[in-house]
Amino acid sequence: MRNFTVTVLDTTGIQPYIFGSNRLRENIGASYLVSQATDSWAREALTKLKNQIKQEVYAFNPEQHQPEAKPHIEHDELAAELVYAGGGNTVLLFSDKQYAVQFTQILSKRILTEASGINLVAVHKEIDWDNQSLYQVVQDLMKNDLDTKKRSRIPSAPLLGLGVTATCRSTQLVAVGMSEKFEDDEPYLISREIQKKLDAVRLANRKLREKLLNTTSENYEFPLRTDYMGRSAGDSSYVAVIHADGNGMGKRFQEFGKDKSNRDYIIAMRQLSHSVNQAGITALKNAVEILVKSIEVDENGKRKVKGQFEIKDNYLPFRPLVYGGDDVTFVCDGRLGLELATIYLEELEKQPVADGQPIKACAGICVVKTHYPFARAYQLSEDLCRQSKCFVKEERKKSVKDDFSALDWHLAASGLSGSISEIRQREYQVSAGSLAMRPVSLRKEQDSDWRTWKGFTKVVKHFNDDEEWKGRKNKVIALREVLRQGIKATQEFLRNYRLEQLPSFPESTGRGGNLAKDGWLDDFCGYFDAIEAMEFYISLREESDADLPTEIQTENQTVE
Repeated sequence: MRNFTVTVLDTTGIQPYIFGSNRLRENIGASYLVSQATDSWAREALTKLKNQIKQEVYAFNPEQHQPEAKPHIEHDELAAELVYAGGGNTVLLFSDKQYAVQFTQILSKRILTEASGINLVAVHKEIDWDNQSLYQVVQDLMKNDLDTKKRSRIPSAPLLGLGVTATCRSTQLVAVGMSEKFEDDEPYLISREIQKKLDAVRLANRKLREKLLNTTSENYEFPLRTDYMGRSAGDSSYVAVIHADGNGMGKRFQEFGKDKSNRDYIIAMRQLSHSVNQAGITALKNAVEILVKSIEVDENGKRKVKGQFEIKDNYLPFRPLVYGGDDVTFVCDGRLGLELATIYLEELEKQPVADGQPIKACAGICVVKTHYPFARAYQLSEDLCRQSKCFVKEERKKSVKDDFSALDWHLAASGLSGSISEIRQREYQVSAGSLAMRPVSLRKEQDSDWRTWKGFTKVVKHFNDDEEWKGRKNKVIALREVLRQGIKATQEFLRNYRLEQLPSFPESTGRGGNLAKDGWLDDFCGYFDAIEAMEFYISLREESDADLPTEIQTENQTVE
């Protein structure tokens, strides 16, 4: 009988750790440390364990995809083997529980000293290799033991200092020193947590360049400040925070590992984890390439995105913070948020995955003033992503069998008050129904629901370019107010302006209503979102000549 110990690692409190600061460099360093904690540092902890116990361990090389590579713990007398690292979890096998505990101590100590603020959770369970299913043991650990340990964990309460200590500007913890001067920023008091985050920025930037830039984009840099996202002198400066997450990926991992022998389960998890990780990175890399190809140099030598707004020096108006896998967060110039989110989702769908199914994902986009509290903007983008996922589930319950990608957004011209549900109820709910047609799907089938990104951009383009609407601001504003009053008021508006109908949604025909003549269908207004987006971006255009939609074009792709 061969008995081993299964160990599953996870982290808690990641969102406030990464997004709790308004300084982009601190966000960058924090994200890098989180990615290291349960991957590279786990591998290095195994090597340290090997040196302590004088027995071989195996942690496969993540850069060389070798899911079946030997040695194997069940045949080769290993002390430990890394099963896989991905999706925020790390799974390992140990020949003895003592080694599992010793490994956890090594890793915990490193996290405490090099990434204080990250909370590591580890659970262990013995397995009879010949008679028990590794798949089932891992599922039990994740669903039961890991969740229980997360809930029962007593939060640490750090000493906030004495009367004679200074506090960190970002964390309010005890300051241990001053930050280094960075460009125009003066040094400021920092805690040990912030010190480690700032120390990691250089490594994080190098890793990002290696992953996402190629020969056509190597002359560009990823910004280390939100002010470098494309802001021009005198412009209103907005930044978009985008959070995207794959649909039902946890269930797909479960299904792919089901009904397999223990070794085949390990191979399957490595294959799927690697392919999902590569899919996310490749999708981002393609999005960067499309963005770079859209940048033109004008007669004055200034680099502009499609000739519309200038970028600062050679900084791309785009910065991934969390990437690799299906869970991605990036920030960009607010004028590009909707388009880049759409490009990323479409590129992600194209990537091959080990289980043979495309990755459909949802995204939430929150566009806010550049120096708006980042943690709040991220929380809203996550809520918007969740709204999109609910939309997908509801549509699939009705009639749609196949999964699809979707996105939701919020454009905040000033501050924000309340959750996204409260904002929608307060600002977009009227007697006729919902003024917001969001979320929208990325489906392109003719029989799909009319609430699509394709339909939305078609309507915006019509309002921007059609002679009946182009440049007629008062007319558009009048329509916006009329839409609040419902179908009858909209019909009266069309008669008064001698219009046959509003811009049409191609997917809305044959659904028992007439969206183009009523303005409403299925208790949703089809035009308020388009008008609101136009007004928001027109307010920017008056200062920076940016239109909506911003067209990022290449020879092969146009996203409107």
